[in-house]
Amino acid sequence: MNDDQLLRYSRQIMLPGLDIEGQEKLLDSRVLIVGLGGLGSPAAMYLAGAGVGTLVLADFDRVELSNLQRQIIHRSADIDRLKVDSAAAAIQALNPEVQVESITKTLDSDNLPTLVETVDLVVDGSDNFATRYAVNAACVAARRPLVSGSVIRMEGQVAVFRADRPGEPCYHCVYPEAGEAGETCSETGVMAPLPGVIGSIQAVEAIKSLVGLGQPLDSRLLIVEAMTMQFRILRLRSDPKCPVCSAGGSVAPGTPNTATTAGLIP
Repeated sequence: MNDDQLLRYSRQIMLPGLDIEGQEKLLDSRVLIVGLGGLGSPAAMYLAGAGVGTLVLADFDRVELSNLQRQIIHRSADIDRLKVDSAAAAIQALNPEVQVESITKTLDSDNLPTLVETVDLVVDGSDNFATRYAVNAACVAARRPLVSGSVIRMEGQVAVFRADRPGEPCYHCVYPEAGEAGETCSETGVMAPLPGVIGSIQAVEAIKSLVGLGQPLDSRLLIVEAMTMQFRILRLRSDPKCPVCSAGGSVAPGTPNTATTAGLIP
């Protein structure tokens, strides 16, 4: 690192367990951020500020007026602009050292596996189950860590799925397909700061996973109830019949697989 980098990241380098070696890992890292909305916005900004070397931004949508209540990476002047372009400009203004790659095509089971293989970790800030399932399947196939987040109304969730480690649960283990697949913030609402809270936690967990710092939320689900400001953590177990990460078997569509969660941590 040069002198400017040492100064820029000095507060982070001071952290025990991160130091210069950890910062260099971040500078050499490539992270895919799926969705530049309420979750992807703070995640992208904090990962850029922290010095993740390359951010791959994926979103085909354009900025709308209703986005600005919570998607803080965009501005009023960005309305009708592609979200990846708006986000890239904000990231470059914050930290011009970060390399930004933009993807505007729809992500699906055909193009995701190749894309995920090119990165070290995936942050999923998408707002629909179809994309989440496709991202999860690609992470399992490529053996890449997945930092998953979701938020709706006054509730948020974050989990880290370690597909790079054998025997760990994947997203599909916890949420078999179907359920409330059509429910989105545009239909049910969301408080403006809550996606910022969850997206920021996703950034923290991504940094911890990339550096090997502390105890990430590996195979654990953090549940935030903002109405009462209660935080709970559930331990997650792999489903031996998961059609995505197990050797065989299938899971019928239905409600979240509560059989894969155990032990509420106070």
